[in-house]
Amino acid sequence: MNRRRPLDITIIAAIMIVFGLAEIVTGFAHNFFGLHTAQGTASTYVGAAIGLLYAVAGFFAFAIKREWTVGCLLLVVIGRIAMVVSGLYPVGTFKQTAAIVAGTSIAAAFAIYIGFRLRKSA
Repeated sequence: MNRRRPLDITIIAAIMIVFGLAEIVTGFAHNFFGLHTAQGTASTYVGAAIGLLYAVAGFFAFAIKREWTVGCLLLVVIGRIAMVVSGLYPVGTFKQTAAIVAGTSIAAAFAIYIGFRLRKSA
């Protein structure tokens, strides 16, 4: 089945790929525009894995794979929450906390939007 990809999904997919690549870089650099992750191997690999999932979700969105896109984004949200709970995303400052909340909310909003936007046609 050859479905045409809507422009809004194309834009969101591209944004998710960019955000995913930024999370991968942050995972290895532990710093992104003044925001930090904990130093250490666990933080590096978990942060990079979350970024990879985010980027993969973007590629699934390009392919109009709703369930896979939403599934990857849910794993991104769960992973980000797990990093906060485990201390791998420090929440010592308002700026840091606000960035984590905003980033996690954006991933959740993408999941909700794509879930509703790409509903299966009956």
